Amino acid sequence: MNLELLREATRSQMPDKRWQHTLGVVKTAVELAERFGGDAEKAELAALLHDYSKAWPINRMEQIIRTERLPGELLDYDKELWHAHVGAWAVQNEHRIEDEEVLDAIRYHTSGRADMTLLDKIVCLADYIEPGRDFPGVNKMRDLAQHSLEEALAAGFDSTIKLLIELGKPIFPLTVTARNDLIRQLKIQKDTTVNGG
Repeated sequence: MNLELLREATRSQMPDKRWQHTLGVVKTAVELAERFGGDAEKAELAALLHDYSKAWPINRMEQIIRTERLPGELLDYDKELWHAHVGAWAVQNEHRIEDEEVLDAIRYHTSGRADMTLLDKIVCLADYIEPGRDFPGVNKMRDLAQHSLEEALAAGFDSTIKLLIELGKPIFPLTVTARNDLIRQLKIQKDTTVNGG
């Protein structure tokens, strides 16, 4: 696998603004991997590819979801979710990326899921807090990310869920599941610290 060729292939899929975002996610993901003991090479690869199909036409993504038997329930929710699953499918099929951990980090970077791996958390959080992001609460998330992936990600999912409620949009069930699982993990961490475990 040639990272430089993947960079060029990815860059060719998106407008410059999205490419700048991608570079920010790569930088942030590598920093988070180094901070929290993750695999920096996998973090770089998954972050590079996380928005691979983001700029593809909606009808192309819909066709892939239908014909490649990706989760059909995606079609019932915001189109912003589609590119994650379509992107994982695309990089596996177009670039022979076979590492399931990397593919899952791409697949779940918008929705999260229960029992997120360290790489899932790193890529998802990097997507939220990369330097180009500017939305209410992002600086709080960046501060939390200095010491806890789980606290920062939970704050991110809280922000997403609140926004979807305000917009009157349905909330993808995996996002609620991911948020609740992070809260559970934080409670376990707190109980372990309090009880000296």
